[in-house]
Amino acid sequence: MAGMIQEDGSSSVTSPPLQIFSLMSLSPGLGSPYPWLRELKSEERGLCLIHLLLACANHVAAGSIENANIGLEHISHLASPDGDTIQRIAAYFTEALADRMLKGWPGLHKALNSTKISSISEEILVQKLFFQLCPFLKLSYVITNQAIIEAMEGEKMVHIIDLNSFESAQWINLLQSLSARPEGPPHLRITGIHEQKEVLDLMALQLTKEAEKLDIPFQFNPIVSKLENLDFESLRVKTGEALAISSVLQLHTLLAIDDEMVGKSPSASKNTGAVHLQRVLQMNQRTLGEWLEKDLPNVYIPSPDSASASTSSPLSLASSPKMGSFLAALWGLSPKLMVVTEQESNHNCPTLMERVMEALNFYAALFDCLESTLSRASIERQKVEKMLFGEEIKNIIACEGPERKERHEKLEKWVMRLELAGFGRVPLSYQGMLQASRLLVSYGYDGYRMKEENGCLVICWHDRPLFSVSAWRFKRCARCSHILLVMSQSCSLSSSVQSFSGLLDVLFRTCWPQLGIFNTHTNNVLFYGTSKESYFSFRDCLTGDFPSRL
Repeated sequence: MAGMIQEDGSSSVTSPPLQIFSLMSLSPGLGSPYPWLRELKSEERGLCLIHLLLACANHVAAGSIENANIGLEHISHLASPDGDTIQRIAAYFTEALADRMLKGWPGLHKALNSTKISSISEEILVQKLFFQLCPFLKLSYVITNQAIIEAMEGEKMVHIIDLNSFESAQWINLLQSLSARPEGPPHLRITGIHEQKEVLDLMALQLTKEAEKLDIPFQFNPIVSKLENLDFESLRVKTGEALAISSVLQLHTLLAIDDEMVGKSPSASKNTGAVHLQRVLQMNQRTLGEWLEKDLPNVYIPSPDSASASTSSPLSLASSPKMGSFLAALWGLSPKLMVVTEQESNHNCPTLMERVMEALNFYAALFDCLESTLSRASIERQKVEKMLFGEEIKNIIACEGPERKERHEKLEKWVMRLELAGFGRVPLSYQGMLQASRLLVSYGYDGYRMKEENGCLVICWHDRPLFSVSAWRFKRCARCSHILLVMSQSCSLSSSVQSFSGLLDVLFRTCWPQLGIFNTHTNNVLFYGTSKESYFSFRDCLTGDFPSRL
């Protein structure tokens, strides 16, 4: 296949029909595509779809509804949820772009969705299908369970908090492993959190039955709640319990914020420009991932100084009040272990085009995974692509503000965020990595990879990272003043005093929990102290006076 991105980043088309297509694809005067579009070969059709998708997304982002509409019409003649990989992914991306456009007319959007029925049972079913069809969650469960077994060695009372309790297989395997401990099994209590009572009831039944069979003292504490509304008192953490927390694809939902407020800060409004397309995929020839790597047109790509690049600063990590308070509450439970599994992609970019580019790369790999596993006619694959991947794509592209829940971020950001919240990293053990490797080999499909990255596990499709697993423990931070200095150098205090204040609250509670820290801010200067009568300014912290004053 002829490449369409030259070394200098410019777009080139060498095939004659594609050359014509590049000139006419979004011409406003056209009513419908030329007949020869339907007759393109598979690879040429794939390239056309990629170019059209990104050009159409550009028009949607710019508010050019007429041109976007023409682009969607062209794509509709080429995309199909029943076609090859690129046709299927194009179908779901165009649906997401169209949904975003419709939200410009709230009445029309609500009317078209007024009879839509959301079936919780089908959502649970498709999650279980994803668990069965792809090894990603299985690997996460194996690593999590092994880390728990190692951390809880010798403990007589173990309490596990599952932040998304829907798959009993993980904990059944853990029960079986604990029953084989040389010192005997501990008293195990699992707190399961889920929005649906029926899911938790089934989980309790299955786990209780397995525990009785293995003669393990066991309790199940169900909590029907959304994660963002979780009452930490209901967790009933008791003195003497060794606590472990399992979070599988959950924490990113707490990053949802009011994007309009964030957009007003200087860090979110920096000038952005175009840079060369980074080649982030290394996949087998003729996969959708390779098309995306080699043949994407030179559309908007953020510069290193863009708003999304600035999200690596500590202040930007504090922009979600829900996340900050939730991690602070988890830290307050003093867990002996916390294992976090998240998507390894940055779908939390502030601009639409950044999210489209990231999502195309990420979901291209996931669609390729299913392509290698199931036939095109598979009902199970269609359900996973439409009800799981398709809905995630729609949320990433069509939604903004608190409604946008699929705010996936990469491991490097989770590491910084969790360390700032007072957690210390726990390297995954050789035994855990070995078990995961054996599971991957037994799965029998070529293309899945795993690699160790600074003590964490990254699960890939070929060389494309898709999911990360990291382990953490309660740790009292001893370098608060250093973190404050880094924060002050990374961003302007005046840009977001309230966000900065929230992060400082977490840091002070982490380092000096015995003190009742009072804080206020006046004229963009933060004041901290142990009482209203005795306090100091944020500038004092930077001079090094803060630790000595306490």
